[in-house]
Amino acid sequence: MRVALPPLVLASASPRRLELLRQIGVEPSTIDPPDIDETPRAGELPRLYAARMARAKLAVAAPRHAGALVLAADSVVACGRRILPKAASEAEARTCLALLSGRRHRVMGGVAVAAPDGRVRERLVETVVRFKRLTGDEIEAYVSSGEWQGKAGGYAIQGRAAVFVAALSGSYSNVVGLPLFETAALLAAARGRG
Repeated sequence: MRVALPPLVLASASPRRLELLRQIGVEPSTIDPPDIDETPRAGELPRLYAARMARAKLAVAAPRHAGALVLAADSVVACGRRILPKAASEAEARTCLALLSGRRHRVMGGVAVAAPDGRVRERLVETVVRFKRLTGDEIEAYVSSGEWQGKAGGYAIQGRAAVFVAALSGSYSNVVGLPLFETAALLAAARGRG
């Protein structure tokens, strides 16, 4: 006799996170993005911010879905101790790309899962990305594409910005929006299979 699995709630409006879950055969039954204040605290380090955001999203969404598995995540692009914004304007995207040009940066992925019994499991995943030195023309062409809109750090690695990446160490899917290996392990553990 098979035991029915609890429904999965994705506490995120990110289409990239949904696509990544579908890539590994996981289909949420509900999408419920929480509305929270995502302002970093004064002096908050990127790692702590990413973990706090995932926990905060989970804390809002989980109580709304008794008996379900709830998955929340957050992605943070950091250059040194600086948390880069989700680019909201062309000027912001240009600033991010100029800062990342010719440098290494880190992408922090905070993931939190609440099991139906209320237990919470968390992971923080860090990927190091190195961009080639970008010319002014490359930055302008990328900004003109509009692909940067709403993206942490002002770029999408799965799109045109792939040509900027000289090296990557760690989880590629983490840079896209969700570290799949770690997320699958958290979901399996929450379902009592890991």
